[in-house]
Amino acid sequence: MKLEEEIKQYKFRNEVQKLMINQLFTGKWISNIISKHLKGFGLTSQQYNVLRILRGQKDNVISINAISDRMIDKMSNVSRLIDKLKAKKLVERKINKLDRRQVDIAITESGLELVREIESRDHEMFAQLDALSEKEAIQLNNLLDKLRG
Repeated sequence: MKLEEEIKQYKFRNEVQKLMINQLFTGKWISNIISKHLKGFGLTSQQYNVLRILRGQKDNVISINAISDRMIDKMSNVSRLIDKLKAKKLVERKINKLDRRQVDIAITESGLELVREIESRDHEMFAQLDALSEKEAIQLNNLLDKLRG
């Protein structure tokens, strides 16, 4: 459906303003799809982002600051997210051997299993995004990268 119909606004100052509103609207639409998908696993998108960052570390630990730097949502309170994931036994805190003041985070085997389970059902989420061909997705990715400079 066209943006104008979705938000009931038919006049924009210019195409750049329409682009900004369209990008915000579409971003929220995609966020809602992701949130619904993850809700069935008892996770928020920010918690899942942390788990994916930790999984990417393989067997290495990572500091909370390094996790924060890699987050998609830079406004997330990573310490709070870690606490919630720890309560679910999906991550563990480890004292850094070189600097005892620093706490490092690692994903547990349960966390890895949950990420694998979520990814095995990703097709359910991606099916809602099949309006674009692979070529169009590449083109849109390139345009969004260009926009961010």
